Amino acid sequence: MAALAAVLTTVTLTVPTPASAAAQLIANGTFTSSTSPWAAIGKTAVAAESGRMRVTVTDVVANPWDAMVAAPTTAALTPGRSYTLSFDAYSTVAFTARATVQYTATPSTNQSLATDVRLTTGSKRYSIPFTAAAASATAAEVTFQLGGSGAKPVVRLDNVSLMQTQTTRPTSLYVNPLSHPADWASKNAQTPEGQAIMASIGSKPIFEWFGGWFGDLTQAVDTYVGAAQAQDRLPLLVAYNIPNRDACAGHSGGGAGDAAGYHTWITEFARAIGNRHAVVVLEPDGVAAAGCVTKIGKDPEDQYRMLLDATQVLRAQAPNAWVYLDAGNATWIPAPEMAARLVKSGVANTRGFSVNVSNYFTTGDSETYAEAVKGQLAGTVGAKTYVIDTSRNGNGPYQDDTPDDNWCNPPQRKLGTTPRQQTSGAEYLFWVKVPGDSDGPCGIAGTTPAGTFSPELAMALINGNP
Repeated sequence: MAALAAVLTTVTLTVPTPASAAAQLIANGTFTSSTSPWAAIGKTAVAAESGRMRVTVTDVVANPWDAMVAAPTTAALTPGRSYTLSFDAYSTVAFTARATVQYTATPSTNQSLATDVRLTTGSKRYSIPFTAAAASATAAEVTFQLGGSGAKPVVRLDNVSLMQTQTTRPTSLYVNPLSHPADWASKNAQTPEGQAIMASIGSKPIFEWFGGWFGDLTQAVDTYVGAAQAQDRLPLLVAYNIPNRDACAGHSGGGAGDAAGYHTWITEFARAIGNRHAVVVLEPDGVAAAGCVTKIGKDPEDQYRMLLDATQVLRAQAPNAWVYLDAGNATWIPAPEMAARLVKSGVANTRGFSVNVSNYFTTGDSETYAEAVKGQLAGTVGAKTYVIDTSRNGNGPYQDDTPDDNWCNPPQRKLGTTPRQQTSGAEYLFWVKVPGDSDGPCGIAGTTPAGTFSPELAMALINGNP
């Protein structure tokens, strides 16, 4: 979070923190120069070390609270409100520690959060949502209780954060200063291309895609969502890790190894969002491409069951996330068949569905298709809303004599309508696909792999050529 905050102050798209943004309730969670106001309690000694807090357990003690550190919150908690405690931690000895958020007047009996945390020798991010308990005195503190391990571990803590979930859903969309286009543009800010890409793409709210490429998924999701929350903006996430991913085309192949692995992954993804507000597009092409898994001897019904499980996990673990299950595009799967597939895949557990992700069909054609799917769903799971990806549909779909590959970095495409919420038709027009990220080594991208940013592709979308 400290590195992210530093970027937020240097890139050109910095915005003021809104008055309604979630306040940081930990006075010093980054330990850049000191550990104050954290206090060592019992058999511990603390010191600031390389931007972390080093906590040394100085004796073998029986109880967790016999060796702990604590810091007061900067404001009292509000009973009944939702909060998230996040932190990075690792230890010289793997053991189960305990994290609490408790009222200082009655700490041992009035804890809003008291949870076991399994520390390992490798740094991990922990993100824990909770609801503040009722109490007459609500001044609070955060503690890490490190006794009872049977050893004298040295624990290092960093990026400790405590924030309240906004009581009303943010209306503005989050602009990520670390998106591929924004990052490239900020590093090339003195060039005409850098300035054009920042103005036309990098300064816009674009979805962040999450898959198996993150070594610490909780850290990636929690840092991104927390940065959006600190600005009172909606974070935009794509969950993209289903087994047999991109089964039809293959350029973005991969995903979790099996259903059990995917359940573990989507559970960690959802828990990292926790009780915070968010928008999630769930598995682009996952429903539409399910039939293609037969090419590798798999059963499409298994794909639908994994998606159903994912919608149930998100509903339970990320209750304030608006989830849109992907429904392909306007010409792939007929609306009645798509609606039936969506029902099997758990659309009843979501807010609705998405169309045209990473594709080029016009907003009008996408709207017509989505309304047909919506009408089919009305008779089964009831009314559902939908969103449309307009990131690259400004010139509509590409037409030539070889239509099978016209989805893959075609020429002469253009940016579409910038992201916005609507009062009729699609609930949102979004940029789900990151403009400038390649579809694969095809079309005008040459050998650029899928998901890799290309300034040439970005400029082509800005200019509508070549």
